Amino acid sequence: MASSSFEKDLERLEKIVEALEQGDLSLDESLKRFEEGIKLAKRCEKALTEAEKKIEILMKDAQGNIQAEPFGDEEPASSQETEESEDSDPSDEDSEEEENKGLLF
Repeated sequence: MASSSFEKDLERLEKIVEALEQGDLSLDESLKRFEEGIKLAKRCEKALTEAEKKIEILMKDAQGNIQAEPFGDEEPASSQETEESEDSDPSDEDSEEEENKGLLF
């Protein structure tokens, strides 16, 4: 899906939401707009998911190797581990390591 299609879909979705919020539509027209809005929302969500996957693929680690990393406000795992280790009891670290052995990230 091209970026312009995403922008158009999002703009149309916003207009549908405004129309539904005003409450001036008939029940039949409200249902039609709601159905269209659901379809647009799903297309927008799909486009965003695809973009997020591309971003994760393009993220590289310090050695230049491609490494998938979470997208968004999440902090990298290394800074979270540093903060946790400062606040946690050293005896708790062993149990955390045991729990996380099967996890990829």
